[in-house]
Amino acid sequence: MLDPAQLAALAAVHRRGSFDLAAAVLGVTPSAISQRIRALEERVGTLLIRRGQPSAATPAGLRLIRHHDEVALLESRLSEDLPALTPIRTVLRIAVNADSLATWVLPALSRGPEVLYDLVIDDQDVSQDWLRRGEVVAAITGQPGSVQGCDSHPLGALRYRATASPGFIARWFAGGVTAEALAQAPSLRFSDADALQDRWAARLTGPGRRPAFPAHRIASSQAFVEACRLGLGWGMNPEALVAADLRSGRQIEIMPDSPLDVALYWQFTRLVAPALAPLTRAIRDAATQALV
Repeated sequence: MLDPAQLAALAAVHRRGSFDLAAAVLGVTPSAISQRIRALEERVGTLLIRRGQPSAATPAGLRLIRHHDEVALLESRLSEDLPALTPIRTVLRIAVNADSLATWVLPALSRGPEVLYDLVIDDQDVSQDWLRRGEVVAAITGQPGSVQGCDSHPLGALRYRATASPGFIARWFAGGVTAEALAQAPSLRFSDADALQDRWAARLTGPGRRPAFPAHRIASSQAFVEACRLGLGWGMNPEALVAADLRSGRQIEIMPDSPLDVALYWQFTRLVAPALAPLTRAIRDAATQALV
């Protein structure tokens, strides 16, 4: 059997990026972390951590980290069924897109099992990659096809509105929302993986005339809304976050009644599906209330 302490050290180094930070998390010395990693590498006969700034797991290391997470989750469920066992405080690492986190996921987590959450925030178009690499046990993703060894449940769609301030619209879209105007008007982009503005504009102007947007990069859902409110640019905002602004007129849809619905899916490792069942129920219940 593999040593749980060695596996925990491996996971901590990869997720914190250094031996010192991993030692602080686990309450041991950096030397102890190094010894555990070295012993584990000798045990499995391959390099598990690439030392550097930051230090990161190799593909073999990622596979062992996934094994560590799955075993910890299963043992936590076992301690619930067998009260004589020492209770285990489980850490669930989940990939979730920022807009879901800002609108409906936190209430779901509050109604889920009593665990600690380690949330990886990434775009819904790439959050599945974290699950594919074995770095999380579950993900909220925009990809319908499930990763091998995983289950997938459709959740519904998060509705977006293309919004901006009245002053911004008067300045940049006085002649209408055209491909030419979109190519000039500053937009907002969460990250390089954020394609929502492109998808919305392609539907409006046609795929053959997709403009290259000038864009601010703002990796925060709340700051996205505030930037639109202040006239910094236009962007795709979750309807729930801009509903009050749209009612008051602080923001306006740059093209009325043209929402973009983004389908979301809850995907998780099949091996730990029974242990994740309470969280799966909470996620699906919250999605039913919040999504289209």
